[in-house]
Formats: sequence, C-alpha cells, structure tokens
Amino acid sequence: MDKALRIIGYKWNLVIIWSLKDQTLRYTEMQKSLGNVNSKTLTKHLRILEECNIITRSVYPEVPPRVEYSLTQYGRAFLPIFDEIHEWGATIP
Repeated sequence: MDKALRIIGYKWNLVIIWSLKDQTLRYTEMQKSLGNVNSKTLTKHLRILEECNIITRSVYPEVPPRVEYSLTQYGRAFLPIFDEIHEWGATIP
C-alpha cells in the first residue's frame, strides 16, 4: 500500500498522469496545461513518477534542449484503475 500511495497519494501525480494519458508533453506544455502548479512542485512530482517508472523523460540534444514526458507501459497499466476512480468519483453526491 505504501508504494501505491507514493504514486496516487499526491494530487499533482494524478493530474500529471491524467495529462499524459493520451499524449507526450514537453515540460512547458505540461506546466501550461496544469495551470496553477509552480516549477518546483512540477519538477518534484515528475521526478517521483520517473523514479517509480510511471513516466519516462526523454532529453533531445538540441538548442535549446527539448525534454518530453510520456507514460511508460507500467504507467499505462494504471489507466484502467484511474478510469474506475474517475467513474466512482462521479457518483459521489
């Protein structure tokens, strides 16, 4: 349970996973899509998700450097559970 809560126990982790469910995003695109998250918080949660093998970080040697984030296969395995949580949440009065 501790390992699962490390991933789903934080609001921003869930929001990041949700934003990557259908697409790969660059850091700035993700920051814009999430709205009110600051850089420090976003970076912290991206690192947690990367350490847990939920997302992958791809760095391209360009000027300026391009960094993209996407869900791993392991991260995609969480999506059906995420959908169940979403459906369950919609039934809360």
